[in-house]
Amino acid sequence: MPERLPLKMFFAFLLIAPVLSVRPVHAADAPHRIEITARRFAFDPGEITVKRGEPVVLVLKSADVAHGLRFRDLDVDVKVGAGGTAEVSFTPQKTGDFIGHCSVFCGSGHGSMTVKLHVVD
Repeated sequence: MPERLPLKMFFAFLLIAPVLSVRPVHAADAPHRIEITARRFAFDPGEITVKRGEPVVLVLKSADVAHGLRFRDLDVDVKVGAGGTAEVSFTPQKTGDFIGHCSVFCGSGHGSMTVKLHVVD
């Protein structure tokens, strides 16, 4: 009977070892998902902050007509149809403040439609 205990422990270890060796998934591994709503003639929120080197998914929603969002310095551009949703993934590699502009003409206030993106360490 005592010789069975080491055998049972060995099989228990074989069952548990794969679970212990799996790297846990942390929230930091998932892209930072940010929703931005575009409507004539503003983005909401008007300012967002992300970390340099961390993946980001921008989800652009239109509350009315077609819009776009472009951060020229970060090579990010996404367009969305009227009432639709679109997304773009990117990983910012430089810190600073970047101004995003609506990249689809949406009316007379189009030129003033901006959002500020802060990239921090």
